[in-house]
Amino acid sequence: MKEPGTTSRLARIGGTLMGGNSRQYGMAIALVAIIVLFQMLTGGLLLTPLNVTNLIMQNSYILILAIGMMLVIVTGHIDLSVGSVVAFTGAVSAIMLTSWGLPTVVVVPVALLLGALIGAWQGFWVAYVRVPAFIVTLAGMLIFRGATLAVLGGESVAPLPQALRDIASGFLPGRGGEGLHLPTLLLGALGAAALVWIQWGTRSRSRGYGLPVAPAPVTAATSAVTVMAILAFTYVLADYNGLPVVGLLLVALIAGYSFVMRSTTMGRRVYAVGGSEQAAALSGIRTQRTTFWVFVNMGVLSGLAGIVFTARLNAATPGAGTMFELDAIAAAFIGGASASGGVGTVVGAVIGALVMGVLNNGMSLIGLGVDWQQLIKGLVLLLAVAFDIYNKRRVATRPAASAASRPDKGGEGAGGGSPHPAGKERANR
Repeated sequence: MKEPGTTSRLARIGGTLMGGNSRQYGMAIALVAIIVLFQMLTGGLLLTPLNVTNLIMQNSYILILAIGMMLVIVTGHIDLSVGSVVAFTGAVSAIMLTSWGLPTVVVVPVALLLGALIGAWQGFWVAYVRVPAFIVTLAGMLIFRGATLAVLGGESVAPLPQALRDIASGFLPGRGGEGLHLPTLLLGALGAAALVWIQWGTRSRSRGYGLPVAPAPVTAATSAVTVMAILAFTYVLADYNGLPVVGLLLVALIAGYSFVMRSTTMGRRVYAVGGSEQAAALSGIRTQRTTFWVFVNMGVLSGLAGIVFTARLNAATPGAGTMFELDAIAAAFIGGASASGGVGTVVGAVIGALVMGVLNNGMSLIGLGVDWQQLIKGLVLLLAVAFDIYNKRRVATRPAASAASRPDKGGEGAGGGSPHPAGKERANR
């Protein structure tokens, strides 16, 4: 029979590991399971160095969009225009490169600025005029799709300069030893060391604030798994041509946005606005400005995705970006973002995008038709959102169950154990 202290400690460990992060952990486990499944079904083709490299390149623009979409969804909004903005910024970039003769070093910043202006336009209507984001971005989807057709004249523009193509299809320079790309291995080792340092630093700060933390052996095991995964991933890449340029760009985006959302005032404001805009406003947060800048950020990332997609395709086409918005939204929801706002992480959005990417790639490798691919992806999205709703209900009922199980103490009646409304709101997030 377990001692009461042991039981409570196990419960605390389980709550620390899964509580609040069960969706993200669950999808990470699901991603591993999907990879193992398709690795077996494809006879080992999924994890070959060439296919892993292609997987990164093929899904790079969706990963970029998923990061921005996660921020939009966390604030309680949605952006249906990102696919059209990708097409429009890519079309304008192609015209500047081919017809105007501008160099890539000028075109890329202009495309990002164009995306920022589009985001500012839509953010103004959503944040200050209070038009629902669904309507504003639906209008944007139509406007910028039409603008793309007008810019291109209904025809594709190709080919594009090598300097632009290198953004999406180039690799880091460097010589390998014994067939391996040494700079990629070095970057993997540095990245693994940095993540371990961050994990233990976060644990130390949490303990300093009196917050619950996982036991040291659990944190050590998590760090070991993280290190092995990173080193294995970089080894596979090093066995081909090394880390793609767009892969390095993705690493920088994931690290930068994770830091902003976890450790800066701006990140806390985004979560506060999504959790309760009224409460955020009462606490002094300029909610309209926060929402505005979230849409500007989405526009910039859409412009970046437009550059990457156009560079990979080596052409700007009128149909570019079709359904990209749905892939980005699905990635954010699968990765743990909540439809009601206030919940979501950058890493979760990346995991969601990888789930979609591996599903697409794996189903294509085994020869599954597009009809079945769409059906399966739709079911995955539906199950992910259903799991989110289940988690919310489970977390919401937990405080009431805990209060009911406590014995009355010195004047505490049935209402004495009820959670504070603010605490309940935080739990629901």
